[in-house]
Amino acid sequence: MPERAAAENPGRPSILSDYTPLPGVPDELLAADGSIRPVWVGLIAHLDAMRPDERERAFARGAQYLRDAGVFVRNYGEDKSQRDWPWSPVPVIQPADEWQALAEGLAERADLLEAVVADLYGENRLVAEGHLPADVIASNPEWLRPLVGVKPASGHFLHFVSFEIGRGPDGGWWVLGDRTQAPSGAGYALENRVASARSYSGFLNSSNVERLAGFFRAFRDGLNALRHEEGSRAGILTPGPMNETYFEHAYIARYLGMMLLEGDDLTVDDGRLMVRTVSGLKPISVLWRRLDAAWADPLELEASSRLGTPGLLGAVRSEGVTMINALGAGILESRAFLAFLPRLSEVLHGKKLAVPNLATWWCGATDERAHVRANAGTMLIGPANSNRLPLEAEPGVVLRGDMTAMGTDLDTWLATEGRNLVGQELVSLSTTPCWDDGGLKPKPMRIRVFMARTRDGWQLMPGGFARLSATGQDPSAVSISRGGTVADVWVVSDTPVPEDSMLVQTGESFVRTSPGLLPSRAADNLFWLGRYVERAEGQMRLTRAYMSRLDETPSGGTPLMTALEAYLEEHTLDVSEGVPAEIAKTISFAVNAANQVRDRFSVDAWASLADLETTIEKMGHTVRPGEDAASAMGVLLRKITGFSGLVHDNMYRFSGWRFLTIGRSLERALAMADLLATFSEWRSPHGGFELCVEFGDSVMTHRRRYPVTASRDTVVDLLALDPLNPRSIAFHIDEIRDQVSLLPGADLNGQLSELSRSVLRVQSDLAVLTPQSLDQAKLVELAQAIGLLTNDIHAQFLD
Repeated sequence: MPERAAAENPGRPSILSDYTPLPGVPDELLAADGSIRPVWVGLIAHLDAMRPDERERAFARGAQYLRDAGVFVRNYGEDKSQRDWPWSPVPVIQPADEWQALAEGLAERADLLEAVVADLYGENRLVAEGHLPADVIASNPEWLRPLVGVKPASGHFLHFVSFEIGRGPDGGWWVLGDRTQAPSGAGYALENRVASARSYSGFLNSSNVERLAGFFRAFRDGLNALRHEEGSRAGILTPGPMNETYFEHAYIARYLGMMLLEGDDLTVDDGRLMVRTVSGLKPISVLWRRLDAAWADPLELEASSRLGTPGLLGAVRSEGVTMINALGAGILESRAFLAFLPRLSEVLHGKKLAVPNLATWWCGATDERAHVRANAGTMLIGPANSNRLPLEAEPGVVLRGDMTAMGTDLDTWLATEGRNLVGQELVSLSTTPCWDDGGLKPKPMRIRVFMARTRDGWQLMPGGFARLSATGQDPSAVSISRGGTVADVWVVSDTPVPEDSMLVQTGESFVRTSPGLLPSRAADNLFWLGRYVERAEGQMRLTRAYMSRLDETPSGGTPLMTALEAYLEEHTLDVSEGVPAEIAKTISFAVNAANQVRDRFSVDAWASLADLETTIEKMGHTVRPGEDAASAMGVLLRKITGFSGLVHDNMYRFSGWRFLTIGRSLERALAMADLLATFSEWRSPHGGFELCVEFGDSVMTHRRRYPVTASRDTVVDLLALDPLNPRSIAFHIDEIRDQVSLLPGADLNGQLSELSRSVLRVQSDLAVLTPQSLDQAKLVELAQAIGLLTNDIHAQFLD
């Protein structure tokens, strides 16, 4: 076995031949004497036993999974652009016994943070007795005065916290920052683990790496246990798709089986928090917010917020909802608190912190200010209320006493702004192996770890995700935004670890749960996703029909091409381009709608839609009008029908699928009625009947059904009135009627809803028509009636 060979080999494996730790900095891989730490031996032997091309292929599998899953980083600047998740394939490995000791120390810290925030919004003893300066609290924008005296419905302010940790020069772990507002990253840790499983298939399962599922299952069960109202639910509150961590919100919601909600999805009714769903208002009593507290309620907090829910604080006061974490808990993230937590631990718990934090001094006190002044050359001095880590550059920060950019001298700055500043010791972080340019190189790293309150108390995720510096020398570049990378964190046990998952455990009774509630916003986006995808397909078919005839059209044109050009212009399809811009625009609308409901899509469906958008972008202006464009439309049609097939074959037949299907059928019926009204008349130019059959993808069916050349009667019969043709108007009106009848509120005590009556009216009118009676006027009238169904759908479910 290569693992055994590596363990018995006193020399380094060849993969480490160029691995040189930074001088004076602890290394996760190598001990001080240069030997490989035992927990790393198996992985290094596994990598060393692989040929270079095998390693690259293995790493590529993990990276490809992340791309297919749509994991990305959103730049939070003006352009809000996206880039691939910067995954590093070599994990950070930690021994289980050391991780357990860390878990115990961080649980103590979490309890301390809980006690501090409970006091700040309760008795305020810590300020009254002088343990915390009033300035540190009153000046902090995360101090929310409307929450003073409000006790959480669960009895706890904190339920999910994270800590940024790093190993210092002494080899021990230090807390670099506490995250109590709306900690992000747990979903990315999961995705990193899946990518690792792709790259280390077989090896990972046999290496005693502790699973992550048990942590999330315990947290989910803990959230569900907090529900205090029969029939209420737990949900996740997100700022929406433009947030830089929205992907994670959607991923976690899908993984935990929880509703992903935006502020507009919620309303407060008589002190209870309710979700607007297609079934009416439904209670929600636990809300895991991924939204900063200040934006949660525009009535009492940030008035300009369009992300929150008016009246939410009223529901919190009446204990109508448990917030995870409590509003106002974000105050604990400020740098200033790191200066006081060591002392507060002794005051509140009678002992020192088991896991110390970075040495920090608040410059509002005379002695501390003098200490910072004397040691400025080894410190970061910056805003006391900032929650940025000491290794992340930001405006108003002075490193090592360099006052060049401040426009004043250090003494004056500290004297005038001391109460708003802290000094923090600059530390060198330990290094860990990173795969870089075909080999392993040491990079400074920090780890974000996650802790959840469960029924059994605080539980630390057996893993996390590590941020690695972009260079091997600059620890301040340990940031994704500055070019850093991220790696999975493996906690490795000495003994085999049990398999674990989010599924029902052995011995638990099985009960099939309901498919879940569908928020009206999600239904709206699914409805329009169905419409946009079908509209794009129609645009592609029209463009292909035109382009395939273009090369054979004489210079003067033909009546059919003239009519088709006018029809395309009416539908804003610019055929002077190989790929009309309107197609790309429609697909972008579809992608935006799908992005709003990513928690309801499979990875394959999302990848298929994203691939379609990318393909259109690549085609750009390189496709020439004519046969080249017709061929390109064929490629796009195969891709878009692939997406439709994935969605309609794989989605559970719940209300969300019904809205998607209704949108698709409505758009297809509307497009067909519109086309037939133009090209199926006796006065239509020669070739119009064949064009309709081609657009309806029914050429083979027409040949089998009618042993004659296409005529108006055969075309209208097949494409408008045949209920068995999946391209006909009748088929899709029947489909809409079937799906509407299964939606909530289709009838009440035997009385049809307005929507049900409208659909039945269209269906009945169509059923009594014949090809002869369905003339152009009737087709125009039919198209108008189909289009008006959208108003009824919105009135009943979506407005």
